[in-house]
Amino acid sequence: MTVEVWGLYLVAYLLVCVTPGPNVLFVMSQSVWRGRTAGLTAALGIETANVVFWALSALGLAAAIAASQSLFMILKWVGAAYLAWLGIQAIAGSFKPADAHAPNPRAADNGFRDGLVVGLSNPKALLFFIALLPQFVDPARPALAQILTLALTSVVIDFSTNAAYALAAGAMRRVLARGSVRRWFERCVGGVFLWLAAAAALYRRAA
Repeated sequence: MTVEVWGLYLVAYLLVCVTPGPNVLFVMSQSVWRGRTAGLTAALGIETANVVFWALSALGLAAAIAASQSLFMILKWVGAAYLAWLGIQAIAGSFKPADAHAPNPRAADNGFRDGLVVGLSNPKALLFFIALLPQFVDPARPALAQILTLALTSVVIDFSTNAAYALAAGAMRRVLARGSVRRWFERCVGGVFLWLAAAAALYRRAA
């Protein structure tokens, strides 16, 4: 892969990652609810899911999953249900006392688990990797080296940006944990997750 192509990919992917989306919202919410460590491990869980998608794309399995109507529908509805559960959990949590959100020893494990599930159950992410990969791989050059370069670049950029959002949210934890501020923050986050769940449920692949 030429430096010019890699640089173009670097800029394009960086712009995608810094734009707040479901993953960023989830990572930030974990930092606020469970502490900074949970936010960072949630980012690690999401990145693990992205590595899985990269591996599937490299092996050609991602396209087969996307082409299968039944598998795609299962993935879509699992993702929608999980996002809806997160939204309901956030709204319900807004009615709990502040000490119910104190960090606990299992926060890191829960953050990684939830981040992994959120990442794996996102059908748009699967289609994104399928659409993105061929655009930057030169068929005249060794494919494996190019795919590894793109994958490593993606992992570093994505984890770094999510970790930055997690640390920023962790720094705001004291402010966001205050009484009415915490309650409205959690309700807003819950509402966004429910909206994302509805969007995932209504999502249709391009013909």
